[in-house]
Amino acid sequence: MTHFLWVEDFNISETKRSENIVSSTVSSVFGSILDNKELSERLAEEDENDAQDFLEEKGIFLKLNLLEALEFINDPKELSKIDFVVLDVDMPLENGQRDNNNYLPILIEQYKSEDALRKIAGYQIYTELVIELGFPKSHILFCSNHASYFEELKSKFASANIKPPISPNPNEPFLRKEDKEFINQWLDAAHLDYFVLRRGIIEACNYLENKTSDAELQEYFFGLKRYLPLKEPNPTEKESIYLHLVRAIVHDWDDKGHPIPDRRVNPIGNTLGWLLRTARNWLAHDSLLNNFDEKTIAFIFLINVRLLANLEDDKLEPFELKLLSLFDKNTLSQAEINKLKTFYKEAIEVCQNNNLNFINKYYNQLVNDFHENSIVNCDYTKLLFRVFMFAIYQQNPSFPRTTNTANPNSPFLDYQVRFVKRNNLPCYLEEFEKCFYPLAV
Repeated sequence: MTHFLWVEDFNISETKRSENIVSSTVSSVFGSILDNKELSERLAEEDENDAQDFLEEKGIFLKLNLLEALEFINDPKELSKIDFVVLDVDMPLENGQRDNNNYLPILIEQYKSEDALRKIAGYQIYTELVIELGFPKSHILFCSNHASYFEELKSKFASANIKPPISPNPNEPFLRKEDKEFINQWLDAAHLDYFVLRRGIIEACNYLENKTSDAELQEYFFGLKRYLPLKEPNPTEKESIYLHLVRAIVHDWDDKGHPIPDRRVNPIGNTLGWLLRTARNWLAHDSLLNNFDEKTIAFIFLINVRLLANLEDDKLEPFELKLLSLFDKNTLSQAEINKLKTFYKEAIEVCQNNNLNFINKYYNQLVNDFHENSIVNCDYTKLLFRVFMFAIYQQNPSFPRTTNTANPNSPFLDYQVRFVKRNNLPCYLEEFEKCFYPLAV
């Protein structure tokens, strides 16, 4: 899930509010991306502070007045936590908190009165975000129950010679909270794969940067989170950015960089380490990997993090759950497990056709030979996903020397191989398998 700043006062200044004003408003705006049962339970008291706590857990940072919002957006560390903004039009200026930065007196003087500022406070937040802070205006949605202020808001935009924001409703730049169809369209666009990938990598790097005491790793994670801009690039720009990002992720998996675990001690880590080294070599030397999508980047990033960071085996970290949401989960049937034999057979056929030795070689060794021998008519991205599967399923190949009447010199036609899932796989690998297998097929 991407992250939001939501500025909403729940009509706190009105003397008569509906009894369920908090839960109903949250449901109207964000109901399509929240669990309704959990929402009802957590907001049973209809308390704004409960809403702040609950929503922050979901990546929605709720601010109840103008001063709270201004303090948030003008703090770079806080602003970096969000990807999109939902603004009410009118709101209280403050709620008794201290204005340490003297934001409000300056604005009240500019707007001539507190009431004038209050009625279109959302406009002030919008202009500071877009003009002063360079926040993409396409990432901001006005959503309010106070439609009576919309005309004044339009006038304010016109007098300042600023184009009104774009909303999913082509006829109205400002949405009402009952416009659920258009709100949901905007939320769907906010959860495109690019934004989920970006937020997942940022959250991962923030967490890992603080978790490690290794200065080089801290610098590494700090650098990775700066590759993906807040505004989604066009396809040509994205292709270049993704290529540079993946190169940065796997850069140190060369012979002189990160050590690959010993197969005798850590066979899974060994295979995954070779997966990353292989990816690095394919990128660095032959451009065999040059067309990445969000799923492939998340796949390489997640494996890389598991080998570099000391994370618990029996659970997934929040950033892992976020990145795995990019994938469709699939619990493997026996028939699908049997496809591993097909993957292995296809690799051996490539070796046979190119006169490469394949006897008693692991799958990652076979596909590395493809690269070493300049075999280019392969889907190298798919091969990486298959290497991952062979980290989980242990192969036991044998090549009996029985005579084959069709080709007496071919041990392949008589080969036998079986694949057995490794015992006591850690939780994270069980979940990775469900997500990554479909992309190996």
